[in-house]
Amino acid sequence: MSTIRADVAVIGLGAMGAATLYQLALRGVRAVGIDRYDPPHDRGSTHGETRVTRQAVGEGEHFVPLVLRSHEIWRALERRTGQSLLVTCGELLIGPEGSPARLHHKPGFFRQTRAVADRFGIPYEMLDRAALAARFPQFARLATDDVGFLEPGGGYLVPERCVETLLAEARRLGADLLVNTIVTGIEPANGHVRITTATTEIHADQAIVAAGAWTMAVLGPPFDRLLRVTRQVLYWFETDAPSLYAPDMFPAFIRMTGAGDDDMFYGLPTPAGGAGIKLGTEQFTAVTDPERVERVVTAAEARAFHARHIAPFLHRVAPRLIRAKTCLYTETAGANFIIDRLPGNPRVQVISACSGHGFKHSAAIGEAVAARAIGDRPEVEDLLRPFALPS
Repeated sequence: MSTIRADVAVIGLGAMGAATLYQLALRGVRAVGIDRYDPPHDRGSTHGETRVTRQAVGEGEHFVPLVLRSHEIWRALERRTGQSLLVTCGELLIGPEGSPARLHHKPGFFRQTRAVADRFGIPYEMLDRAALAARFPQFARLATDDVGFLEPGGGYLVPERCVETLLAEARRLGADLLVNTIVTGIEPANGHVRITTATTEIHADQAIVAAGAWTMAVLGPPFDRLLRVTRQVLYWFETDAPSLYAPDMFPAFIRMTGAGDDDMFYGLPTPAGGAGIKLGTEQFTAVTDPERVERVVTAAEARAFHARHIAPFLHRVAPRLIRAKTCLYTETAGANFIIDRLPGNPRVQVISACSGHGFKHSAAIGEAVAARAIGDRPEVEDLLRPFALPS
């Protein structure tokens, strides 16, 4: 068995792990990243061509500094690499402003989104029903009390390209990568952390676990009772008017259609070179296992989604499904994040769960966790305190 020595080992190289590994390498830390697949891949939570980003985060104001800083980091990374990672085509929330409708278990999500924007000075525009219909004719069946909250600084990130770019830069800066490698054990050992795989033993001063849906398998208790994994589905449907759904004509959006957790759907414009409009909803009922999740999306699922969400609410989006993908959410009971050191083992940090709304924050979380690992910026403790493990 071979041995690797590192200052910090990062386990899991999706959005959070890739961002953390990059930040460690940027600081000259001797770091190694490990992933059970070869990222970017479509087995976990970090894929799907586009991911919504919004700065007015209705889930809670403690998230806002993370997304604001993340946008800065993505722009800096674009300048460094020449890659296009963040597209600010705008982000639109549609629904009755006074509705109790929830997103990620947060009631009154629309109202909270506007309050957060006001609190942090995030630019936005309110659109009444008539203005919505005139500005965005793609939307059908607007209710008399529907309004729009349009955030011009929102839009989407390109997840696979983001991860690929972060890992390429981390490697260029000196980080090592072990891909297609499953971690079989993490344990304290004589003032460091010993991480084992089938072929390698890694001795690191610290470990950071960003394993998403595999966090429970890697760390065991208490995460087996704190986290749950759910299967989500991403759909790409055909439109007979592709120009209507291009980024210069159509924003990323979330549309609230009722008061329940699944009474909503979201969509994103079709990027250049893409095909179909990407749409999805969220379900928090059926729990799954990352090793046994049903990856096949059935024709019946697609028909039901189109009938419930698309046919009544979007113009010129056909029932023909171009493709579909499954995605995993790893969630806490209140859809908060967990970012903390392990009780009894402060040499190990964990980043999970991200509860279905983590990608937009990942660049800043990686920076903060890397800084915490090397004691670089004490102020990050205040930033991360709302995400501590429940006592």
